[in-house]
Amino acid sequence: QVQLVESGGGLVQAGGSLRLSCAASGRTFSRNAMGWFRQAPGKEREFVAAINWSGASTGYADSVKGRFTISRDNAKNTVYLQMNSLKPEDTAVYYCAIRYLNIANVDYEYDYWGQGTQVTVSS
Repeated sequence: QVQLVESGGGLVQAGGSLRLSCAASGRTFSRNAMGWFRQAPGKEREFVAAINWSGASTGYADSVKGRFTISRDNAKNTVYLQMNSLKPEDTAVYYCAIRYLNIANVDYEYDYWGQGTQVTVSS
């Protein structure tokens, strides 16, 4: 079993920044990829960013490219999402997820999920 715990969400004004963290514990895969997804009220969950084990491979949704950066610290089993130049449309619950080996940009490819952290961007 794998446990994922997100933190770092909150309320921020448009143009501001937040950094989300996701700490993994339990039987994490020896070579895993981790991703961030988000779900706004009344909308489907959507891909935000993903990173492979080494950090050499990353992927981003077009809507966040150039504003968000995903990174990880394997010594801490933690993945981060640095979010800059936030917009009201970034308001959502943000979830982290984990899967074996390669990054993926669809939620059904991921095996375990965190509970989510709320990000609210005011205009």
